[in-house]
Amino acid sequence: MDVKDATTSLADDLKELTLDGPVTKAALKSTEELEELTVDEQLSDIERAVYLLSSGQEVQRISVINNLPDLLKDSHADCMRRVVPKVREVLHVAQADMQLAASSAFVQILRKDLVPVQNYASTFLQTILSSVDNKDPVRDWDIANAWLDTLLDVIDLLPKEIIKKEILTIAIEKGQLSQPVQTRLSCCKILGKIATRFEPFVIKKEILPIVQSLCQDVEYEVRGCMCLQLDPVSRGLGLEATKSAILPELVELTNDEESYVRIAGLQTVVNILTLVDEDTCRATLIPLVCKFCQQSVKTEDVTLPIVAREIGKLCHGFSAYLTDEQKSWFVDFFKQLCKVGLNENKSNKNKDAEKESPSKDQQVPLLPDIIELQDRLIETRRNCAFNFPAMVLFVGAKSFKSELGVCFSSICKDPNVEVRKTLSSGFHEIAAIMGSHVSNLQGDMITLLRDENTEVLKGIITHLPETLTSVCGPLTHQAMHEVKQHQIADLIPAILSAEIVIAASNDWRLQETIIDHFKCFQHLTNSENIYHKIIPVLLIKLKKARALPVRLAAARSTLFLLRNLKKMEQRAELLNTLVTDFCHGKSCHHRSLFIDICRVTIEYYSKSFFKETFFEYLLSLHTDPIANIRFRLCSILPDLKRLLKLPSDRTLSQQLDACVRRLLIGEKDRDVSQAIKCAVEEMDKTPVYMESGLSRRILMEEDIEDQKKETEEKKLIELVCYCYSISLDRKCSSGKVWHIKNSSPKKGKSGSSSSVKQERESAGVKRTPSTTNSNTGSTASVKESESRIPLANRSKLARTKSDSAASKSGTKTTRSGASGVPTPSSAGSGSTRKISTSKLASSEASSRRGSFNNSPTSTSDKPVRKSSNGSIPTSKTKKSK
Repeated sequence: MDVKDATTSLADDLKELTLDGPVTKAALKSTEELEELTVDEQLSDIERAVYLLSSGQEVQRISVINNLPDLLKDSHADCMRRVVPKVREVLHVAQADMQLAASSAFVQILRKDLVPVQNYASTFLQTILSSVDNKDPVRDWDIANAWLDTLLDVIDLLPKEIIKKEILTIAIEKGQLSQPVQTRLSCCKILGKIATRFEPFVIKKEILPIVQSLCQDVEYEVRGCMCLQLDPVSRGLGLEATKSAILPELVELTNDEESYVRIAGLQTVVNILTLVDEDTCRATLIPLVCKFCQQSVKTEDVTLPIVAREIGKLCHGFSAYLTDEQKSWFVDFFKQLCKVGLNENKSNKNKDAEKESPSKDQQVPLLPDIIELQDRLIETRRNCAFNFPAMVLFVGAKSFKSELGVCFSSICKDPNVEVRKTLSSGFHEIAAIMGSHVSNLQGDMITLLRDENTEVLKGIITHLPETLTSVCGPLTHQAMHEVKQHQIADLIPAILSAEIVIAASNDWRLQETIIDHFKCFQHLTNSENIYHKIIPVLLIKLKKARALPVRLAAARSTLFLLRNLKKMEQRAELLNTLVTDFCHGKSCHHRSLFIDICRVTIEYYSKSFFKETFFEYLLSLHTDPIANIRFRLCSILPDLKRLLKLPSDRTLSQQLDACVRRLLIGEKDRDVSQAIKCAVEEMDKTPVYMESGLSRRILMEEDIEDQKKETEEKKLIELVCYCYSISLDRKCSSGKVWHIKNSSPKKGKSGSSSSVKQERESAGVKRTPSTTNSNTGSTASVKESESRIPLANRSKLARTKSDSAASKSGTKTTRSGASGVPTPSSAGSGSTRKISTSKLASSEASSRRGSFNNSPTSTSDKPVRKSSNGSIPTSKTKKSK
């Protein structure tokens, strides 16, 4: 019946929340209610405020109190004379909401200095002091605390004379034993706040006696509250007065019979560590803390998690005063805390308990007590995991393996998720502290990365770049020595394992984070592993990830890693995959994602790279049958215009104009038509960059940045070609090339030698020929050598070769396909072909004439001359060693 009644009431509540239903008469205000809420518009602000405070409803009164600072600012005299007395009168019988609003407004008035201090003390301060004393603290507990917080804030803003005259006297009266407990608690907080405003002699004379009296109060809440205020009181008194008057009280409170008071005493010890001197620490505080820690472990009461929480601060504060024996004791105690509640520790304690008390009449603990004890022990281990960075700093990186290594590994494998989660969140801090000894953490890092809980993985994945920087050194190619690569080889499978676990969860933000951090693989492994292990994972995320941010992160990481692939054939294959599977893909989601891929490419790469790879393919999407694709294409068209430079990019400019013209004329979708009109308006405002001597001298910020990107791409291509030439040299010296060529029955020695020579030439390395090449072998080997020419970005390398060949043979080149990527016209609408690497080297000389590093030259429409077999003739020049 209870379930049925609950279901019925829930249904009734949902009916009341329906917005589409008819409005009933019960939901409307009556005429009398409307008249009560109506106020004459001709009244001034002051008159309206007085009227609402006198006869208005609760909501209207709260509105007046909230606007009280503005009323004082605009009409100070009238407000102080008419509104403020009415507010003070209403607050005596006001409800909780109005009391809270008034407490907030009174602080704002003093902070904004809207009222003179003397007037504030005689009006608002008196209301605050009277409201702190509550007749019924049980019913108005929140109100009393709100007014007390207001008074504490006001003490910081009032001058000392008013504090001493108006507040200190009342505070001392509140601290008498005859006052209620709530009043004495308020007195403790007020005294702690006042102590920060007065000189030491005033504190010693006026405040210290009542402080010592409250430390000996019969109620443990009062003793604990006053104990927490000993820190500001001791700082106001100074070191000598603290040693003689405060420390004896603190020692007694730390040994109090109530755990609440003992916890407050330990927290106060931690707070005053920066105040006391060496002798006080060695003689009083260190023995006191050691005794406290031993007692907490023995009883396993509520003080144990607090000790684990403060152990890092205690060790750090005592580190300069501890002997080697005491330092070893604190380390052993910390290791003991890390193991509380585990099975081994429990079994040993049970055996000891059986030996000590074998009586049959022993009372069996209740189940709630057992659960509470387990939670307390788990909280202790979690606090130890939180303090591990501080303990590593305390022990030192050199002694970590011998002192804390086993303990650290046990926490990484703790059965409780919260413990492992806390440690993983601070793992990057520990790695930074370890410095050159960080290799000792590698196994534990792999353990955390292979955890099956996403909360644990979230802690370490969030700070993965910082952690890898500490573990592997600075993430640069120069720092990645072969030995270091071998040491961190196990990290890559662990990170991929973590990605699999995260991918199976519903936390798409964490999925986005780890995919975005895949950029770190750039310096963790070589190019082959990136292409064969990392890129396939990213391509799968591009195609199958459910959340769009995850796909965008995969696109960013893929294009970021593309820059560092050393084999140009792999670059060509990856670019061809992006075009085939996304630009010409069957799924409209993939084609839409290709537009985002183009945006990322524009951000990461130079203008020349984008124009050679994706420019024409992106324009081909204007004929897409899905309106959303065309709609998204319109938003990127102005960005495409910013990439063009005339006259070298005249062909691309004409294609862009044709695309826009077709969308303007033939588009039938209303949203797409509106989008292309907006794009045209923005394109009209975008200037076209003209190549001239003057324009090269005046470079904008974007042009300078683009020039830097282009320079980096050139250097990378030169590095790749240098590595490629070295690999060819190694093949020639080992005889592998000859073996491969001679294994083919169609080619002889001359053809093989010519092929090796052409491969070297295509890589940009000049070699002295060892044998004379025949014409037939040379022509046949050109195609084979050109098939080895890199795909994307190789036009920078081929430019010099093509220019020299064109100038010597008397031919002029024209622009062809971009970076070997098939043009949309040749690819067709429904199918695509692989990128042809044999056409790029001979066709990209004229396409790169507009870069900042080369002066513009005139181009011609004449095609490139080809031989009878379709290959490009190369000019023969003499080569010398």
